[in-house]
Amino acid sequence: MINRTVASVKEALTGLEDGMTLMVGGFGLSGIPENSIAQLVKLGVTDLTCISNNAGVDDFGLGLLLQGKQIKKMISSYVGENDEFERQMLSGELDVELVPQGTLAERCRAAQAGIPAFYTPAGYGTEVAEGKEERDFNGKPHILEQAFKADFAFIKAWKGDTAGNLIFKGTARNFNPVMCGAATITVAEVEELVPAGELDPNQIHISGIFVKRIFQGEKYEKRIEQRTTRVRS
Repeated sequence: MINRTVASVKEALTGLEDGMTLMVGGFGLSGIPENSIAQLVKLGVTDLTCISNNAGVDDFGLGLLLQGKQIKKMISSYVGENDEFERQMLSGELDVELVPQGTLAERCRAAQAGIPAFYTPAGYGTEVAEGKEERDFNGKPHILEQAFKADFAFIKAWKGDTAGNLIFKGTARNFNPVMCGAATITVAEVEELVPAGELDPNQIHISGIFVKRIFQGEKYEKRIEQRTTRVRS
């Protein structure tokens, strides 16, 4: 039986170097690989290009890497919750590529499937389309988008087994699954790691073939980005 487990987050990040391109799963602060991000901070790697739906908040998620100025370029859809991100972008310290959310997901999925590029109508006629090939399909204009190329993908799942099979919960399914296998090395951290064969095959969202390394994470904070409450009268 294939065993993809590693003993620790430190071992999981073996081979990571300055200047690499990373995919980081999660949606807002839901389903982010907290242990892997913390280890990236400890390693002090710099000049990183990060592909993620968002850039975390000032003191959590990818915001921790931004605080240490470890990220050179950010490729994202939504970046509105991070003041330090805004400061670095406006000052020119941080290179930013904003991508429509569906296009971001599809560029990840295309990389996962081995598809080099695809056409989409999203972004046509805007700054997103500048410098990109355009083509009409059924009378509708489309632009050509390239699949992402990344060195590492960092994934957070609810449960996984030693063979790398993964089950996600809730909003964590938005970007984590499409990033699995979309990089040279996919690292999955899970809340619960079980022996191979214990997961119901009908419940598995991602097959272990897309995962290179898996470990059980610790101490998930699971913050809420914006808490809305109502006082009963």
